[in-house]
Amino acid sequence: MPLAFMSLCQREEGRQCLRELLRWEEFDDVRDLRRSIELDSLYSSIVFAMEKGLSWPAVVEAGKLAEELMNETKGLPISQAIRVLKDKLVACEPKLSPFKPCVLGEYFYHTLIRHYQLYQFVLCRERDVEQTSAHLEICVPPQPLPLMAGIEAEVWHYQQQLAALSAAEVQKRTNMLLLRETLHLEREHMLQRACMPTHPGAFLAEYLKEVIGTQIQALHEILQTEIQTTFEILELRLQKRALSLNPPVPYPPPPPLEERTKKSTKAQEQKKKKK
Repeated sequence: MPLAFMSLCQREEGRQCLRELLRWEEFDDVRDLRRSIELDSLYSSIVFAMEKGLSWPAVVEAGKLAEELMNETKGLPISQAIRVLKDKLVACEPKLSPFKPCVLGEYFYHTLIRHYQLYQFVLCRERDVEQTSAHLEICVPPQPLPLMAGIEAEVWHYQQQLAALSAAEVQKRTNMLLLRETLHLEREHMLQRACMPTHPGAFLAEYLKEVIGTQIQALHEILQTEIQTTFEILELRLQKRALSLNPPVPYPPPPPLEERTKKSTKAQEQKKKKK
């Protein structure tokens, strides 16, 4: 029997079981407060009837009585609500034992009638709904590596620093090649402009002087750029060298050289014995 199963459940599970028996659609208790209170009232009246030892037909009648009272007393003054409650109890008295109507009467008086204004406020007035929705993107954390592939934080930072210095050195070399190519192209453009006669009576000596000046200027810029880049690369190599001279000590630290030599000698002797 569904009601018997509902009596064995916890409150929230029992409420959901009753909702399914009533064939109500699922709803949000916070957003649909009216529906939630109606379900609470029905569930509480049924549980009260079961705890008082009423028969199963009488338990069903108690639930129906609670539903009818909430629906038929909407908007009525409390005096008329009490009159409706008395009429309902008289009408269902044949289905209950002689003293059970009084028990149900006291129950509805201490629940529905005592908090009648609150029930009326919730059941009769529409709520002003202010709903704000926001899109939240959840990023799943990456799959962690196996523990055997893990390294200490100091060792990881040390490796990152070495990698950053190496990458900076490669970038410097690449930039130097790009600058050299750019300056060569600029020199060609300067020579082309020098070959174009600016004056009809230009002498050969002036032309050669202009060409040589253009070549010297381009070579000066190329050499200056390469020298500056070379010093920067040397500085990066010095930093890398200084960093490699002080590597972090792994944990646990490796055994002393003598112990490692003894272990290696014992391993070789054991292999010889096995042979």
